[in-house]
Amino acid sequence: MTSGGGGLSLRSRLALLTAVAVAAAVAVCAIAAWFLVRDQLIRSLDDTLRDNRADPVVIYHMWENGQCYPEPADVPQNVPMPFDATIQVVNSDGSSCIISGAATLEVAPSDTAVAGRRAVESFHNATGSDGVTYRVLTRPLQTTTNGAVTVARPLDEVTDPLRSLVVVLALVAAAGAVTAAGAGVVLARAGLRPVDRLTAAAEHVARTEDLTTRIPVAGDDEIARLSAAFNSMTAALASSRELQQQLIADAGHELRTPLTSLRTNIELLVRSEQTGRPLPPDDRRRLLESVTDQLSELAALIGDLQELSRPERPAGGGRLEVVGLHEVTRRAVDRVRLRGRARGLAIDAELDPWFVRAEPSALERALVNLLDNAVKFSGDGEMVEVTLRGGLLRIRDHGPGIPPDELPHVFERFWRSPGARGLPGSGLGLSIVARTVRESGGAIALHPAPGGGTEAVLRLPGAPTPPPASSGPV
Repeated sequence: MTSGGGGLSLRSRLALLTAVAVAAAVAVCAIAAWFLVRDQLIRSLDDTLRDNRADPVVIYHMWENGQCYPEPADVPQNVPMPFDATIQVVNSDGSSCIISGAATLEVAPSDTAVAGRRAVESFHNATGSDGVTYRVLTRPLQTTTNGAVTVARPLDEVTDPLRSLVVVLALVAAAGAVTAAGAGVVLARAGLRPVDRLTAAAEHVARTEDLTTRIPVAGDDEIARLSAAFNSMTAALASSRELQQQLIADAGHELRTPLTSLRTNIELLVRSEQTGRPLPPDDRRRLLESVTDQLSELAALIGDLQELSRPERPAGGGRLEVVGLHEVTRRAVDRVRLRGRARGLAIDAELDPWFVRAEPSALERALVNLLDNAVKFSGDGEMVEVTLRGGLLRIRDHGPGIPPDELPHVFERFWRSPGARGLPGSGLGLSIVARTVRESGGAIALHPAPGGGTEAVLRLPGAPTPPPASSGPV
């Protein structure tokens, strides 16, 4: 599994990052350990210098009148002398005298400060005449005259162990980095195994277009959520494909009927013209009216298909406007009322003001579909009642009603009840209604009306008064 922008695979990058992180952590710990050990060794050497400092009485006898006496005659035999240390007497003017040892030490300002009684003691590093670096402790002589005694030991007692420690820590860091790289490879392989399965499944879907592929989901970690999301995605794609195929099949079936009828009628007219035997005027008129009606039905069906083919917007999405539901309903009633007059149908409308956010043309079309549905299933001379109160729009007819077992299917695409299959229509009207209402954030339902007939109940969120600047888009 490789990345899109580099040559290293994700597994290799994880292993490399693990090795770098461990190496950095080991390096930080090694540096910290080196400083701690160095401080501890210097502190131990300083304690040794304090314990092994020369006795002031001995130094006094070996330093008289600015002269050094390496073998004092009157030194008590039981006075201990420093072992393996360099001893030097320092005067306040910076002069010095080597008492014990082979190398003379540099006199630092802090040494003269101690000799002049301006400081209690001084720890520092100094370079001897032999080129060796020493750790130096300078303390004042316990006499009435100024002066100080310097006791020094080679700093190699600290630097040599530190050099060995550096080698050890470098080896440990290298071993840790190599081990971390190996562990990173193992962990990356184990951790990315679910991702490999997901990748293989995605490649299988891309190669075969098999949207039934599912990945087992175990646990609730990130990989499990990714697997669940992949399964949900493939399920949604499979459902979308199934709906698309069903829509194409249903549309083809619905288009076949008007096209067949159109073809038959047009062939009759063409044959009449080709044979020179004109049809009777009444038959020709009826054929032309049938062709016109079928073309209108075909155009309406194509418009419904175009409406359903566009992606559905989420509730409240798109460019919605604040419109008066009562005004849109009144326009829809006026349009449908003209169609019902030929059958003696009346539409009684009582509409209270209610302002909603919707797309005006789509909302009016949905209301026309609802009213057309009520008129279609009403008997001649009956009444369709339309009321709008408190944001609740009710459209009630007095037709035969819808059986309870058919109510769950009324908003499905191309679904038509057995009793309505002989009537004009494509079965898409209520689907468009439900879609438009959902996009406006509302709800629609059909149920049997008391006393017979069907009542459609539509609810859209809104208010009885328009908000400020209600005419602009939302």
